[in-house]
Amino acid sequence: MTSPPPYRWVILGAAFVVIAMSIGTLFTLAVFLEPMEKSLGWSRASISAIGFFNWIVMGAGGFVAGYLSDRFGTRIVVLIGSGLLGLGLLLSSQVSALWHFYVTFGLMVGGGVSAFYVPLTVTAVKWFGESRGMAASVVSAGNGLGILALSPLSRWLINEYEWRTAFVVLGDMAWLIVIPAALLLRNPPAPATNDSGWGSAGAMSGPPQRVESQARHLMRGEGMAGAMSGPPQMVDAGARNLAATPGMVALGVWRSWPFWAISLTHFACCTAHSGPLFHIVSHAIDQGISKMAAAGILGASGLSSIFGRIGTGIVADRVGAKPTLLAALALQAVMISSFLFTSDLGTMYGLALVFGVAYGGVMPLYALVTREYFGERVMGTAYGAVFFISSVGMGLGSYAGGAIYDALGSYRWLFLGSFAIGSMAVVLGATLRPPARVPAGAGYGGGAQESPG
Repeated sequence: MTSPPPYRWVILGAAFVVIAMSIGTLFTLAVFLEPMEKSLGWSRASISAIGFFNWIVMGAGGFVAGYLSDRFGTRIVVLIGSGLLGLGLLLSSQVSALWHFYVTFGLMVGGGVSAFYVPLTVTAVKWFGESRGMAASVVSAGNGLGILALSPLSRWLINEYEWRTAFVVLGDMAWLIVIPAALLLRNPPAPATNDSGWGSAGAMSGPPQRVESQARHLMRGEGMAGAMSGPPQMVDAGARNLAATPGMVALGVWRSWPFWAISLTHFACCTAHSGPLFHIVSHAIDQGISKMAAAGILGASGLSSIFGRIGTGIVADRVGAKPTLLAALALQAVMISSFLFTSDLGTMYGLALVFGVAYGGVMPLYALVTREYFGERVMGTAYGAVFFISSVGMGLGSYAGGAIYDALGSYRWLFLGSFAIGSMAVVLGATLRPPARVPAGAGYGGGAQESPG
């Protein structure tokens, strides 16, 4: 049993920094909404639609990026994304027509950011083995730091200069921060992926007829663990032949109920919290709160989301990802509805702090649940597909908020609808059955394994 390589902490730090800069820029659109509306005469719904398109591009790109990182490594994928991210932000400073912004922020920024979250989360999980919950949470915590730092910074730049200058500064920062961090990334050494956790037992393996049997386990909702039964020599031989059957692996994953339960839960979760997140600044301004203080509300939720992400990861390592996920989803739904009952600045800051713990806490758990059911060998592909579906929800929620406001002149129905959809996410998550137990010695890394969820 070799000791974990110290360089894994460099990997984790680099992933945290990349996620902070990239995801943080996506959420600055909430700060740019009001000044761009006034400067260019665009409606809130039309600008929100850019956010919808941005998340669709990000989700589709994340699916591709997960596959490419499985094939070619994470560093090259992240480097390509960093170039696209910075260029998209710089060009966003020059837009004068709505379709320009679709290309620069929607397509280029969304495409750039898509290269980060899935590959970096999967890479961190592989480097940290049994501490995968902590690793996924630290990567995800970069979201919170990005929102905390970049939202107030963008608001200050807009106040002191203008929104075009703010985009230039963000674009320069993206290149100066993300590219050096990407150069530090490495793929994990082989021993780092051969722990005794679920990922080690997660490969579909064996001759074609055996893989078909494993796919049937998946479609019955037993997860990859249920597919990994049999004598150790069969499992090991099949694992070596895994690359020869990628189509069957993907088919088994995508046709299984666990995949769709995870995906639909993630979709409903993101639809529920994206609308309030994207429009909380505008909602606060409508309630008479100053622009800088309103941007601080979003920053406060970003700060607390850091603690939520790290905290749920640690809890999930102890009690399992599924029960932790359900608790965080329930808290998220309750906090969304709470915004309906206040317009006071102090109360909104307090609600934002708890809301941040909730929405931040759920995010790293989907990668962990995906790994529990489908293992490390296909985690990039499986989680990439889950991430794509959830990104549709992120875009839908942000767009719906703008459309509802333009139609009704209020965000009240946004918060009510988000509460209902958030409650639905709890119900969907509860339908996941624990993966079946692997018989002793059947796992790729050895040992009987059972999902703690």
